[in-house]
Amino acid sequence: MAEQLISNEAALRIAIASRLFPELSMIDFIEALQTYLEDILDEKTLSRITVTNLKTALGQTYELDGEEHGEDADAADIAALKQAVRILWGDLDEVDQLPPIESYQAGDMPHSIRVAVASNHRENLDGHFGSCLRYLIYQLSSKEIRLIDIRSAIEADLSEDKNAFRVGLIRDCPVLYIVAIGGPAAGKVVQAGIYPIKKELGGAARPILSELQQAIATSPPPWLAKILGVAEGDRVKNYKGWE
Repeated sequence: MAEQLISNEAALRIAIASRLFPELSMIDFIEALQTYLEDILDEKTLSRITVTNLKTALGQTYELDGEEHGEDADAADIAALKQAVRILWGDLDEVDQLPPIESYQAGDMPHSIRVAVASNHRENLDGHFGSCLRYLIYQLSSKEIRLIDIRSAIEADLSEDKNAFRVGLIRDCPVLYIVAIGGPAAGKVVQAGIYPIKKELGGAARPILSELQQAIATSPPPWLAKILGVAEGDRVKNYKGWE
């Protein structure tokens, strides 16, 4: 693949569109676009892609399900292609409507911890560790939840070690919320001193974080007490069965 610089906007469109085709990595998706379109991938060229263009480009890389599984699968393929084209054109709907970041400086929130939330849409916990578009970064204390940063994970797909890249993005966060995480990735997360919490159903981030906030205010389990700096001898004593 010829090297080229892709703007953040174009990269975002490509990353989101590629997730509609889980059989392909983002690199394969980019290569398919470049091979067929024979052009630089930027906002202008992406806005000219048609459903037929995209179907032909991806058809050179992998077989669409409809070719093997009948009309229903073909209809699903066409729907995915149409949605992908709209995304490549720049119609990101609520995907790109990010929540505002709140001001934070070290020392603003005494006895607080930093938490990462795997997210794809707005201020939601709805991301798999290895494929989410971004991580929402919160500073959380017993009295306040503050969104202090939003970190894009798009470049992870272009990294030799995707899991290591993602861990590096959230290394300053001792707690991570995800809807799913693979075994090898979970190992790297834990080795980095990050405690993963899986919430398979996901949901709005703040109500989910309020559970952690309540634990901090009342009786943190040993792992959380350790993060909060509670002395080792006091951790079990403080634990009252919160999960």
